[in-house]
Amino acid sequence: MTTSDSIASPLTSRLKLGLVLNGVIILAEFIGGYLTNSLGLMSDAGHNLIDQGSLLLALYAHILAAQPATEHRTFGYHRAGTIAAFLNSLLLIFTGGIIGVLALNRMFSPVEVPGLWVMGIAGISLIANLAVALLLRRGAEEDLNIRGAFLHMVMDAWMSLGVIICGLGIVLTGLTILDPLISLILVILITKGSWPLFRESLDILLESTPPHITTSDIVATIENIPGVKKVHDLHIWSVEPRIVMLTCHVLVDTETVPDKDQLLQPIQSTLSSKFGIHHLTVQLETECHEQEDLHCNLSYLTNGSSATEPIFPHLHHH
Repeated sequence: MTTSDSIASPLTSRLKLGLVLNGVIILAEFIGGYLTNSLGLMSDAGHNLIDQGSLLLALYAHILAAQPATEHRTFGYHRAGTIAAFLNSLLLIFTGGIIGVLALNRMFSPVEVPGLWVMGIAGISLIANLAVALLLRRGAEEDLNIRGAFLHMVMDAWMSLGVIICGLGIVLTGLTILDPLISLILVILITKGSWPLFRESLDILLESTPPHITTSDIVATIENIPGVKKVHDLHIWSVEPRIVMLTCHVLVDTETVPDKDQLLQPIQSTLSSKFGIHHLTVQLETECHEQEDLHCNLSYLTNGSSATEPIFPHLHHH
């Protein structure tokens, strides 16, 4: 068994256990919320129902991501986890919006809510949510997909805690408006917690430069290597957060380095040790007519050029 297999098996088991626990929470909160007229409980149950789909999505993506690359999918299925994280964060934001609308409506049309029952049911939900979150905590540190599922459960724990506080407030003051008011506060927490995950997963899907890497630092590092005159056609992106890719063209000073191929190993080792980029493609050139274009404009590939023209007219082989 490989290291990845040994890590994947416990995570898969934890996700499955999380699905069972979350299913119990949903059933208990929907029934309890309906019987007690608590919007807070039903909102939490609805959020948990979204989480059930998110956990299923996370489990499927986690299993899929372990599949090897194929002739059709040469990068494998690593992006499956990123897509799951993106959908999870989008669902969280969407759910927060629905809860916000319901809470505003309830503030103008309050109903009687039994605080003690609300506290009891939400307390059970809080314990279960924390248990699932703890199950996923280790995997969340290194996997964007698992982090999405973990974030769902943490947000649920916050919601359950908010409902408990709401129930206590109703018991002490009799103010049923606390129920939708707490729901509005939870909406803000959900949106605030979901936005970073949404932005990070969207950046990966758009093939943006990873946030921990600065393009100018990459360029300066390569151009500081003796024999390098210029870097251009630079692309840096992530297949998923742990797999960073880079391609670029490097113009070589043949007076300093007569054999341009000698620069390949120094460039690769420098980028690998300094930036953790281990998968890179570097084209070494002795002359170039587009050396001022640091970031290659790919629009020429879609401007209707003739099929008889070279696909990459700017490349020069030596």
